[in-house]
Amino acid sequence: MTVFDASLFFTTFTTVLVITDPAGNLPVFMSLTARMTPTERKRAAWQATLTSLVVLTVFALFGQQILRLLGISVQSMQISGGVLLLIVALQLLSGHEEDPGKPGVTNVALVPLGIPLMAGPGAIAAVMLAADQAVKKGVGGILACVFAVLLVHVIEWLTMRFANPLNRILGEGGTIFLTKISGMLLAAIAVQLIISGVMGVINTNS
Repeated sequence: MTVFDASLFFTTFTTVLVITDPAGNLPVFMSLTARMTPTERKRAAWQATLTSLVVLTVFALFGQQILRLLGISVQSMQISGGVLLLIVALQLLSGHEEDPGKPGVTNVALVPLGIPLMAGPGAIAAVMLAADQAVKKGVGGILACVFAVLLVHVIEWLTMRFANPLNRILGEGGTIFLTKISGMLLAAIAVQLIISGVMGVINTNS
């Protein structure tokens, strides 16, 4: 039993990071917090990060129990999660991401920044699948999954915390470029999830 599963860490970290797309979320964060003071913007950054972390943690811990309660197999979750991630990837590649809307009376740090921009269906599906693999691999897998999700949220927080200088450095072209690269990586991850789910169903029924 390994103390730390580096392979699972890298897979989980890459998948969740690509789905949450910190660089691609920069323009959204800037627009939603445009009327905030610097102090309010900093508070919104950590509130959104904390909201996402709590939501993903809940689904990582209890997502499998929910699946069993509903009679849904892990293979079905893999296939549906893969399809969902593929749709998100196509949206990133085509430039037709969902518009989270304009800020109103709702705390934008919670909705739409925390949910669904950071902790959306795709991220939830990815974390649930990673948690399932982590439990099977023991302590090393669990530590890898925990650190991967935490590191993603640290990057998310840093991206929003330093949104102004990052946006100036990247510019519109840099942001679009990173979004397209994220879309391609996410599409590959989605296809692999679908293939794994289909193969799991075939092996189970054979």
